[in-house]
Amino acid sequence: MISIEQALSLVKKHSLPTDRVTTLRLSEALGYVLAENMISPLSMPPFRQSAMDGYAIHLHPSPHYTLVGEVKAGDEKEPELKKGEAVRIFTGARVPQTANAIVMQEKVEVTSGSILLNTNVSPHDNIRPAGEQVSAGAIALQKGTRLNAAAIGFIASLGIETLNVYEKPSIAIVVTGNELVAPGEYLPPGKIYESNGVMLMVQLQQLGYHRPSIIKIIDDLTATIHSLREIIAQHDVVMISGGISVGDYDFVAKALNELQVEEVFYKVHQKPGKPLYFGKKHATLIFALPGNPAATLSCFYLYALPALEIRSGNTHFELTRTKASATEMFINKAGRPQFLKAIYRDGKVTILEGQNSSMLQTFALSNALVFIPETTENININDTVEVILLP
Repeated sequence: MISIEQALSLVKKHSLPTDRVTTLRLSEALGYVLAENMISPLSMPPFRQSAMDGYAIHLHPSPHYTLVGEVKAGDEKEPELKKGEAVRIFTGARVPQTANAIVMQEKVEVTSGSILLNTNVSPHDNIRPAGEQVSAGAIALQKGTRLNAAAIGFIASLGIETLNVYEKPSIAIVVTGNELVAPGEYLPPGKIYESNGVMLMVQLQQLGYHRPSIIKIIDDLTATIHSLREIIAQHDVVMISGGISVGDYDFVAKALNELQVEEVFYKVHQKPGKPLYFGKKHATLIFALPGNPAATLSCFYLYALPALEIRSGNTHFELTRTKASATEMFINKAGRPQFLKAIYRDGKVTILEGQNSSMLQTFALSNALVFIPETTENININDTVEVILLP
């Protein structure tokens, strides 16, 4: 059994970034990672731009200016202003080259054909210079940038339609257990509805991994070996739910050993998720997650997700950690480090009841995990604790 820190370090060490690159349309690239520096084809903004609704002026000593026209956003015309002249202008419009300042409309009195300034104005006020965000030919976004909505919007503003990004890993979710029945089917005595597979699938989809496979394997050693051999050969990352323990009908560990999968570690000194397995076969990463649903999800966030992000090119991925003030007492009886389901809000965190590794209802209410070191016996109200924010 190894520590949490050792386990995460080994996962990162063996999760090598992919070198496979694909070209996607901008609308398809959310969540992907840039495979090359993005060079801007133009300056942004491409022209001097008005930062607000107001009046573009050619400065002169008097506060009085003659109004000679109007410029709207998108206008191609460019009035020529002499000293003491002004044009009405709107946010985003191109600033005439002969204008050297913009005064906001609230600071102006308008009379017939002229304006009177009620404020001091300096050269360049309220004018966004061409190239303020990025200049043509400069790096707009660095290789390795994970593309969120803001990055997509920025790239769109540069007129770029397609991107070279790293391919995301192909993922298989393997579900084991003869006791499992698909939701919607008749539930015979002694059976339970399967939840881990669909839970992992939708969480992967929410995080931008859109095409995971779900494969059911019966509790039989020969069938498990045959299925896992094909699954490992066809996928970059395999996540197995259940079957990793040492019971008479737990065949995953035996099958992985038969297939000569390299065991990187098995069992982590933590709660929940102690019986976590991590191994590799050539370039394929294999996680055998605990069968209990809350333990499965905790181990996915803490270990499998970092591996997926690194394989996708996001080599600096870390779950967000912060400090918070506890709102409830908690007694640590586990004798090992714990990850507790919790609700974090405005610098405070509430540790929820129902921390059993089989309980998903509490996880459904959580947006964070509270990390409790093994040496911490009690948490009192207002104690500062470490919080891991869930993605």
